[in-house]
Amino acid sequence: MYNQTKASQDAMPSSAQLLRSTVAAIVVALAILVTMVLPAEYAIDPTGIGRALGLQNMGEVKAQLAAEAVDEPIESVSGGSGNQEILERLERIEAALAGLSAAQVVPAAAAPAEPAVKTETMSLTLAPNQGAEIKVEMAEGAIIEYEWLTDGGKINFDTHGDPYNAPRDFYHGYSKGLFVPGDQGQLEAAFDGYHGWFWRNRTPADIEVTLIVKGEFASIKRML
Repeated sequence: MYNQTKASQDAMPSSAQLLRSTVAAIVVALAILVTMVLPAEYAIDPTGIGRALGLQNMGEVKAQLAAEAVDEPIESVSGGSGNQEILERLERIEAALAGLSAAQVVPAAAAPAEPAVKTETMSLTLAPNQGAEIKVEMAEGAIIEYEWLTDGGKINFDTHGDPYNAPRDFYHGYSKGLFVPGDQGQLEAAFDGYHGWFWRNRTPADIEVTLIVKGEFASIKRML
């Protein structure tokens, strides 16, 4: 009636066989623990096999990260107030971002700096037959007061201006002079650009020129 064959007593493993299998399994598990698990997880490598297999480095990295986490708690990041303050800051940032419109997110273009009223002094020395030029950058309608003088010699000068990207033959003069020891006055910019003075020494001796400028201008520099 039943087709199932009952296992014979000889086919069943004996107690000694079961014990040997259990001991073998324990030995294999201990070997895996010592050669693989301990080096990879805890940087413990008593046999040296873990380092040879590259598992020791994994354990050392994990141990280092764990030590850093203990040495530098999260309170140091938030100034000592802990996780709660970080969460509160995140909530405030999220709320602020949610209230911004697309137009508010785009930064506005910076307005050009307004020229300040200031005073500058520059000096230069002209050798015989040498020319030099100093100009100030001004907006149209801006006004400066100026004075320049030599250390005693007399030179030629030409006060003029050039707009930005001026054509090659462009010329706009304010005043000129021949063999004078100095000049002073007021200059109002006729256009946006550079306005200033060109001097040439036609004497046989060096001449020092000192320029003082006061008013509304963006910059001053020697051009030549």
